[in-house]
Amino acid sequence: MKLVRRTAVLSLMAVALSGCAGMGLESVLQAPTFQVDQGQQAQLRLLGPSAQNPLGGAAVRLYARVGNPNPVGLTLTRLVGQLQLQGTNAARVDFPLGLPLQAGGEAVVPIEIAINFNDIPGLANVARNALTGQPISYSLNGTVGVDAGLLGQPSFGPLNLLEGNLRVTR
Repeated sequence: MKLVRRTAVLSLMAVALSGCAGMGLESVLQAPTFQVDQGQQAQLRLLGPSAQNPLGGAAVRLYARVGNPNPVGLTLTRLVGQLQLQGTNAARVDFPLGLPLQAGGEAVVPIEIAINFNDIPGLANVARNALTGQPISYSLNGTVGVDAGLLGQPSFGPLNLLEGNLRVTR
């Protein structure tokens, strides 16, 4: 009898949740949260000139603590956005991810971004700060997509995901 009752309740929940999907999952699920991971320093590494990159470039590594505020598990599937350095657009970001997040759980994610100085002449002040050891402010803004199983695949954003200062490593 309990099994029949449990099956009926689960079936009703599935029907109710599929009805919510038509209303827009963004109203049912909350967006994953992004915070700078305080245990690891964001880094900027300058790259010398090369045949593909005559003016050189930079590699940025950010560490995000991603949380799932929802009562159901989900998978972070995509992050699309823009990295700004010192207030200047530096790189377009488009990552396919596959990060499973348990209900109420969190995980630390390293985010690697390549910057080509050929494409962005406005980053001269960033290169100057990097060479002189000055801090470099960054912000990562974008949209994130999740896979919530039977609840669907909503996206959230645009959001201000991360902001802080980079440390130059050599």
